[in-house]
Amino acid sequence: MTTTLITGANKGLGFETARRLVAAGHIVYVGSRDLARGRRAAERLGARLVLIDVTDDDSVAAAAKAVEAAGGLDVLINNAGVEGRSANAGVLGAAETTADAMRAVFETNVFGLVRVTHAFLPLLRSSAAPVIVNVSSGLASITRVAAPGTPTYSYPGVAYPASKAAVNMVTVQYAKAFPAFRVNAVEPGYTATDLNGNTGTQTVEEGAEIIVRMAQIGPDGPTGGYFDAAGTLPW
Repeated sequence: MTTTLITGANKGLGFETARRLVAAGHIVYVGSRDLARGRRAAERLGARLVLIDVTDDDSVAAAAKAVEAAGGLDVLINNAGVEGRSANAGVLGAAETTADAMRAVFETNVFGLVRVTHAFLPLLRSSAAPVIVNVSSGLASITRVAAPGTPTYSYPGVAYPASKAAVNMVTVQYAKAFPAFRVNAVEPGYTATDLNGNTGTQTVEEGAEIIVRMAQIGPDGPTGGYFDAAGTLPW
C-alpha cells in the first residue's frame, strides 16, 4: 500500500488532495503545524496526523522520525505555502517588497520545501517507487508572467512568483539527482483557498486534480516536469 505525506493538509488543496488519495487507497499523513486542526482533519479523512512546521528544523526531524517508525514513505507532496499578502495592502508590489518580506515567503515556500525533502529523502530512497510532488504555481512560469495581456502578466507581486520559480528549479535539480524518483512541479490553477483570501476562480476539487494525478504516477511516469491539468507548462 502506498504511504503519502502531504504538508499543509489540514485545509484547502492539501485537505482535498488527502481526501482523494485516501479514497484511492493510500495511507495518508495529514501534515499540520496545528495539533487541533490537524487532528480534526485527519479524523474527518480517515487519515493519520503528523505534526510538522516546515519552517522548523526540529519539527521536521520529529515528523520524519514518526513516519519512519510507522513504516516509511512512498510519496511526498510539498503543499504548504504562503503568498505573503498584507492584511491592509493585499499583495505587495515591487515598490513595497522588502528583503524581509521576500525572506518570509521563501522560508515556507522554498526553504521549507527543501527542509522537508531533505529530511524525508532516506525514507523515499527505501521506497520501491518514490514520488515527490512540489506544488508550484502558474506564476512561476517566466514565459507566462512576461506575456502582456494575460492574467499572470497582471499579477503585481514579487515574492510569491519568485519563490515558486525557485521551487521549479529545485524540482528539476532533484529530478536529475535522483533518477529513480519521479519528481515534478504542478500548477493547481487559481483556486479559492485561504492562501489567496479565497479570491480564486476554481474549486479545491478542480485545483487538486493535477496534484492527485502526479502523486499516483508510476516509475515510468515523467520526472523533472512542470504540469497543470491540461499538460506541460512553459518554464
